[in-house]
Amino acid sequence: MSFKVFFKTVVFLVVLFVMLYVGLENRQSADFYFPVLQQKKYTTDAALIYYAMFAVGVLTGMVLTAGSGKGGRSKAPAKGDK
Repeated sequence: MSFKVFFKTVVFLVVLFVMLYVGLENRQSADFYFPVLQQKKYTTDAALIYYAMFAVGVLTGMVLTAGSGKGGRSKAPAKGDK
């Protein structure tokens, strides 16, 4: 395992811990209103709204970084090759 993969895993686990901690400490109700998608206002736990926004961010990051690998390049022919 490379250091880069290990570091990313540790950072992700720390972020998950912070999310869990915030969820445990914020048990009050909160209103969520997003008129672009739906006119209805939802009242739920603040931790659930926080988790949903975190999940959207993680999924967005995964989509934006998908396919950014360097594999699959073809080698250019040398000067003497035809």
